[in-house]
Amino acid sequence: MNKVKVLDRNFTVSIKEAEILKRVAEIGAQISRDTEGKKPLFLAVLNGSFMFASDLMKTITTPCEISFVKLASYEGTNSSGNVKQLIGLNESLRGRCVVIVEDIIDSGLTMQELLKLLKEYEPSEVRIASLLVKPANLQVNLTVDYTCFEIPNDFIIGYGLDYDGEARNLRDIYTVCD
Repeated sequence: MNKVKVLDRNFTVSIKEAEILKRVAEIGAQISRDTEGKKPLFLAVLNGSFMFASDLMKTITTPCEISFVKLASYEGTNSSGNVKQLIGLNESLRGRCVVIVEDIIDSGLTMQELLKLLKEYEPSEVRIASLLVKPANLQVNLTVDYTCFEIPNDFIIGYGLDYDGEARNLRDIYTVCD
């Protein structure tokens, strides 16, 4: 499908599944090299990162673990700017290499808050892997260690990203066109 309608909006394909999977494999190989011998804990941020996290984990070649947390600041298509509390972290991070797995970094405010929260758990290092980054929209100074794609400041759906809870199941990434 090159075009889809979700709720009241029309979208067109901007990144095909094959291109996504190729880039995720490249990032996975890089993370594997960079974390060799560290047994990293991958911390996937729900809900949007679940597809990226799944595909990324299939490419990691070193011993590792994965856990899932929830930290949201989106309401519909806009960032609310109100970051909610971290939910679901049960593992000890003290002295561990942590790789945050995020679907999209938009303003960077949510990631900045997550980094502050994680600091309290005393990891030895924290790296960020993001499927998508909107560099023109960043409002904070943020180092993203692994980026699959830099995109313009458009609203997108698919491959785990939603519009009011819908379209996460789409295999490609779509950009709003209306």
